Amino acid sequence: MASWRRVAAALSNALRSPRSLKAVALRSAVGPGLLGSLIGTGVICYYQYHAKHRTLPFAVHAEVPQEAAAAPPSPRRVRFNQFASVVYEQEPYMTARDFLFSVMLEKVDRKLQKKNLTAKDVNRMLEVASKARAGNELFRTIGDNSLISYTEYLFLLTILTKPRTGFHIAFKMLDVDGNEQVDQKEFLKLKNIIGKSKTRVPKESTEKPAEEEESSKTTLQAYFFGKRGENKLQYQEFQMFMEDLQAEVQEMEFLQFSRGMDTMRREDFAEWLLHYTNEEDNELYWQNIRRRIPAGQSITFAEFKAFCLFANNLEDFAFSVKLVTGANRPVGMAQFKRAVRIATGHNLSENVLDTVFKLFDMDGDNCLSHKEFMGVMKDRVLRGLRVQQQNGLSGYWRCVKQETLKAAQEALGGNTGCPF
Repeated sequence: MASWRRVAAALSNALRSPRSLKAVALRSAVGPGLLGSLIGTGVICYYQYHAKHRTLPFAVHAEVPQEAAAAPPSPRRVRFNQFASVVYEQEPYMTARDFLFSVMLEKVDRKLQKKNLTAKDVNRMLEVASKARAGNELFRTIGDNSLISYTEYLFLLTILTKPRTGFHIAFKMLDVDGNEQVDQKEFLKLKNIIGKSKTRVPKESTEKPAEEEESSKTTLQAYFFGKRGENKLQYQEFQMFMEDLQAEVQEMEFLQFSRGMDTMRREDFAEWLLHYTNEEDNELYWQNIRRRIPAGQSITFAEFKAFCLFANNLEDFAFSVKLVTGANRPVGMAQFKRAVRIATGHNLSENVLDTVFKLFDMDGDNCLSHKEFMGVMKDRVLRGLRVQQQNGLSGYWRCVKQETLKAAQEALGGNTGCPF
């Protein structure tokens, strides 16, 4: 109010000051104009204020909540949808061939649309599954005459990536009467438990939880329990199925990286190990391969299979390493051998061990970089589904670390003895 009084006083003094006739005329024109401007400004401000704060007796204006953006699907769901080649009742399914490709290849260039199955097609697939014979060529035999749901995809992935002890424990928990067998209903509980633990569905996601996904029969159910579901599954049969599936995938991966030969060269074995690792990391590893691994030396399928068994017990190995050497410390050859023996009950061949150490010995001290090795192995076992792009500050510091390692290797030149 004080400021407005000062304005009014200044205007009054200006209008009262003695002037010429021209000034008098000017005062008579400016006074009403200025007054009109003040009134007009007040009216505009009044309507602007009430436009924002008005409440009308005949209408209510409520803020419409915006729909939250749907969370992206999990990497496993993306992989499943990418490789699934058939659709039944508007739900995508894999065939056995699709599953094998999904664990061997990073992506598929699908040139055809997904095939829509009829009830007759599904019945034919179930008939094939119920008559299929066990063995390490089961999935290649039934091929496209099969139906695998998303839950079963997670279940099969777990068989390939986890030790069998966990399955035996879960099987015994569902085997109430202790006769080492379960019926179809009990098996579905086991499968859904495994599927639920394998995926994490955000609350806002539209992705259906694993245990709510499927209601129709699939190839696995028909294979284990018959087309009508009247059979029971013995744990010994289930254990054989797990071993056969692991052996089938291992054989196909071995043939893929050995280019169809009976033995795999050590550099091909290193390529298999690094297949799902970030490309920015691979150059350092390949420098080690070119400098340290002699050409012409090979690894047999038996050696490769023993290493895959070790990879499936990676968590037990990590725990054993901590007991032997301490957390995140370099690991010598003797400590590595001992930890593998504790975790798996088996030994790795000298050929495989030498390849692993020469690949992951980052500073030439005959010790294995535990953190780097575990990171690569987790990506290998999970087949790339764990890898995330690193951008921003974390990516910058990763680059600094790599350049520092390169500089250290050039500066050191020779070997420094491993302290462990």
